[in-house]
Amino acid sequence: MSLPKVSLSNGETIAYRVRPGGEEVIVLVHGNMTSSKHWDVLIDKLDQKYTLYAIDLRGFGESTYHTRVQGIKDFSDDLKEVVDLLSLKKFHLIGWSTGGAICMQFVADNPDYCEKLVLLASASTRGYPFYGANEDGTPNMNYRFQTIEDVENDPSKTRAMQGLYDTKNKEGLKAVWNAAIYSHNQPEKELYEAYLDDMLTQRNLADVYHSLNTFNIGSGHNGVTEGTNQAKDITIPVLILRGDRDYVVNEEMTQEIVKDLGDNATYIPLVNCGHSPLIDDLEQLTNRIETFLTEENAQ
Repeated sequence: MSLPKVSLSNGETIAYRVRPGGEEVIVLVHGNMTSSKHWDVLIDKLDQKYTLYAIDLRGFGESTYHTRVQGIKDFSDDLKEVVDLLSLKKFHLIGWSTGGAICMQFVADNPDYCEKLVLLASASTRGYPFYGANEDGTPNMNYRFQTIEDVENDPSKTRAMQGLYDTKNKEGLKAVWNAAIYSHNQPEKELYEAYLDDMLTQRNLADVYHSLNTFNIGSGHNGVTEGTNQAKDITIPVLILRGDRDYVVNEEMTQEIVKDLGDNATYIPLVNCGHSPLIDDLEQLTNRIETFLTEENAQ
């Protein structure tokens, strides 16, 4: 059964899931290689006092992809129009991985909407760097991609992953996820199959990589882009969560967020979790989120 959708002024159609609940609203923003589908276990687990919305970003899931995104701000501008069309005025935001960058951009641009922000295994305030590869396949830390063409032509990540998509190679995708994301626990078989089918709906892989590489709301230059210095505009309470065995987002990136967001951010490592705490330890994740959202003055 297809999801409900809203039509944006830019011609895109954005799909979303909703779980009815109480007056408090949480909006969930997924990351790369996923869609709103991958929130399902958290949606089922979160307290029924919350009404939950989970969107499919442009180019993922059941949403359209007529116009290529140029950067993270394109995704956050889409999000702004979605919440306006759904008449959501005050809500909490949870962004996972790439979704964390999108949520930070949204909050910086739209200070009156979001009450509390949860960043789960989030890309840094200074982006997520993409480097070229040495001949042996290891990252060449002296060569950071500068253009979308650099990203598109990268054999080690973009072309390899796009090849798995193009050939609908679910076993290949599974191998990547087991190595990098489900390195600890895996979803049960039927759910994993559904997730793999969902991954194959992505149509914007290189554009997302480029958007992450160029994202920078910090105050300095990240090697590609001069910072917009908008991190200082995020003044609401922020909870930063990262699994202590996350192979995708490293501790250094997380510490950049901590430094750039300052006193209104709280960093809590998730014990024995990788890049998907939803699968590694849903109980721990849910408890951290709900405790933060119910605290009177989370700082």
